[in-house]
Amino acid sequence: MARTSRRRTGPPRRASWLVVAGAAVLAIVIGLVFAVASAQRWFHTVTAQPPGVGTVVLAPAESKASLALGTTLDAAATAATEYLAAQPTAYWLTPEQDPPGTAGETTAHLLAQARDQDVALALVVYGLPGRDCGNHSAGGLEPDSYRGWVDEIAAALATAPDLQKIVILEPDSLALAPECGNLDERTGQLRGAVESLDGPGTWIYLDGGHSGWLPAEEMARLIGAVGANDRIRGFATNVSNYRSTFDEFDYARAVSEELGGLHAIVDTSRNGAATAGDEWCNPPGQRVGEPGGTYGDDVVDTNLWIKPPGESDGPCNGGPAAGTFWPEGAIALAKSP
Repeated sequence: MARTSRRRTGPPRRASWLVVAGAAVLAIVIGLVFAVASAQRWFHTVTAQPPGVGTVVLAPAESKASLALGTTLDAAATAATEYLAAQPTAYWLTPEQDPPGTAGETTAHLLAQARDQDVALALVVYGLPGRDCGNHSAGGLEPDSYRGWVDEIAAALATAPDLQKIVILEPDSLALAPECGNLDERTGQLRGAVESLDGPGTWIYLDGGHSGWLPAEEMARLIGAVGANDRIRGFATNVSNYRSTFDEFDYARAVSEELGGLHAIVDTSRNGAATAGDEWCNPPGQRVGEPGGTYGDDVVDTNLWIKPPGESDGPCNGGPAAGTFWPEGAIALAKSP
């Protein structure tokens, strides 16, 4: 019986070997890329320096004071606004100004400015569901949208592991929680935000209230309830308030002692007079405080301008809606004592 010949249908052995070799090379290249990325992340993690005396943060080109310079202002308002716009101050990311889909782009642009100027970037993330318990700064996002919004910010921050990034997470959120009646829900949302934002060169500070609000023991209990002490640098005090630097350093030390040594940041943007007492909404007679990076000790990393001077606390004492740039307020705050 005649034997039928069979034609080889697969690729030649040499071609098969080349395919296998190419796949091996690709796997090695991918492995090297991941190894290099992991090494870089490790390097930036172990070499990152926290904020301290001498830290200078960005004066954002997108600040409301900077934007106000493009409007009609009289001579006094122009001088005060120019001065405030030039000061290193935190930028507030809010869903009203930087909604989902744009917050990452804004963050990336701010990082580029900080890199160009060789300074740190200070951000306030302020979009928590039920924000401000419906008071003057009411707003925020729905829970699912909030998670996505924070993830968007975190992804942008992760692109700059070598830069010092200071994140003040949700001012007033914890100190107000007993009044809002949503501590369990709020601590879970903050814990998720910390887990997302945590990364090389990113120093996260939770809400620490201020010296005239909650007792140190209660404030420490609220911070501890978030369950993120191993991921955060510490807490921020006096944000958007007018308490004296001395009182805030004292308070920060008391809260820190309750929390096993967590660090703090103190807002000195508007406490140059520190005569407001219990009045927190555009109190008259106040002044800007010491520039960021002026003070620090073994607990307080340093002071920063966190609340941008010139932005209203709300419709009180002649001010416009909360967060609106207010030329008359800017003039008052920028006056010499």
